[in-house]
Amino acid sequence: MRPHPAASAGICGAVAQAIEPSLDAMGYALVQVKLGDSGGRRTLSVMAERKDNAPMGVEDCTAISHQASALLDVEDPIEGAYDLEVCSPGIERPLTKPADYARFTGEEAKVELMAAVNGQRKFRGVIGGIKGEVVTLKMPEGGMDMDIAFYAIRQAKLVVSEGIFKKNASRESRGSSRGKNTRLATRDSDH
Repeated sequence: MRPHPAASAGICGAVAQAIEPSLDAMGYALVQVKLGDSGGRRTLSVMAERKDNAPMGVEDCTAISHQASALLDVEDPIEGAYDLEVCSPGIERPLTKPADYARFTGEEAKVELMAAVNGQRKFRGVIGGIKGEVVTLKMPEGGMDMDIAFYAIRQAKLVVSEGIFKKNASRESRGSSRGKNTRLATRDSDH
């Protein structure tokens, strides 16, 4: 089985390994970890969601931020100062694990491959499911279905669609989310 995508990229992998067990124990699933630059300062972005599929609120992001910050202060995988940003996946959710393709079968997605197939790397279609580690993408307008090895996917995300809006509206009626990414950014002290 392929490791969590965040766990395969140096610093982000160290961050994922440091925080994922605690997030899991708190009832959250780690979706993605990214390290980038924002306004001339490094930003560590931790994307997580509730394991019970309830909407994420600011309180959830705050709890994750406090826990992640405490763990990262001990592990110290990032040299120098950075901002810690905690967010929920939102409607255009990235698909980062094989289980995501099973969970979102029937939804439309954009998929970018590591290498081109017939001269094309980017595809848009309906997720047909996953068997083992092979994702099926149903192509529009009678196109041939594509079977894609999970490890061959560079990145993928859901496409905003009526089905996603309906699911999101159902979640909103059970919680406080408004269908947008819930985001909390905190300034981390210099390490």
